[in-house]
Amino acid sequence: MQYLISVIDNRTGSSTADEDAAIDAFNEQLVAGGHWVFAGGLSAPSDATVIDARGDGEPIFTDGPYLESKEHMAGFWVFEAPDLDVALKLAAAASKACNRRLEVRPFL
Repeated sequence: MQYLISVIDNRTGSSTADEDAAIDAFNEQLVAGGHWVFAGGLSAPSDATVIDARGDGEPIFTDGPYLESKEHMAGFWVFEAPDLDVALKLAAAASKACNRRLEVRPFL
């Protein structure tokens, strides 16, 4: 099963050199353990565009995030794990590596 692990932060690109090194080491462990699927950092919410193409009219494009908040999703991992317990254990190690709070959600 795959899980989305969202990195929660109030800034974008705020990791230190030590955090970057810890994240790299953690990612290598994910690969070695067969849990790696994909990961990436995200630009600031102000760079987002919200698109609403519901209904019969033309799509509406709105600059900025869909939700105003002090914190936002600054990056993510997608893990492959046999169950939620393993995903949570991996996410705890990821939280320690990146020094941020995380949210874990299974894919449907």
